[in-house]
Formats: sequence, C-alpha cells, structure tokens
Amino acid sequence: MDSWIWSVRLTRTRSIASDACRGGHVRVNGVRVKPAHVIRVGDEVRLRHEGRERIVVVSRIITKRVGAAVAAECYVDKSPPPPPREESVTVAVRARGAGRPTKRERRSIDRLLGRPVVEGRSAGPAPE
Repeated sequence: MDSWIWSVRLTRTRSIASDACRGGHVRVNGVRVKPAHVIRVGDEVRLRHEGRERIVVVSRIITKRVGAAVAAECYVDKSPPPPPREESVTVAVRARGAGRPTKRERRSIDRLLGRPVVEGRSAGPAPE
C-alpha cells in the first residue's frame, strides 16, 4: 500500500506514506490498512494528507515511482476540489518616501529647516 501511494505521487516520500498508513489516515474500501496491505485494481483508496482528503480508485498497480503523467493514469481521482488557498501575507514593501529617511534625505531636510550641519552630520535642532 505505502509503495503504491508513493509510486503514484500521492505523497512525497515513501516514509510519509508508511506513517500515514500506520496512523490510520489511509483506508481501502472503507477499512483502515497497514503499509503492507496488498491493493487490487478497482479498490477505492482514501488518504488524508496535508489537511486534505484524496479519494482515488486504483486503475493500475505499479511498484516503482514514475513521472507525474504516467502516475495520473494509474488511478481515477474522485477527490473533492481542494479548498481555496488563503491569500498569502505579502511582504511589507516600503513605499518610496515612507519610513526612515536616508542620509541624503536627512541632509536636505536639515538644509530646508535651516539646521546647521557640522562635519557632515546634523547637529540636531537649531538653537534659538
């Protein structure tokens, strides 16, 4: 069982498939199965993995991992559509001119406000 699940690319690794079987997340025709369970053509396999339930009907038995196109021919997918993805949090991008001013911008602000500039550094607020 775990070998077939891995071969048809329902899981990334065989150990993940084996752990799913041991954890009771794999059912064949409604019965929980162990990793060594033998499957047959026509069996309905239900796999709960990564927060989603996959329901597939076995149409071909393979033991070696194959490409995605060939793997898709080995089962009939009857899974419900995946839930809509939540919008990912966008990385905060500072708009030009927002946030802390650059050194160049600080100098121009100092000049605008009439603050004295001492040896390339701003001396702070102008004395009154």
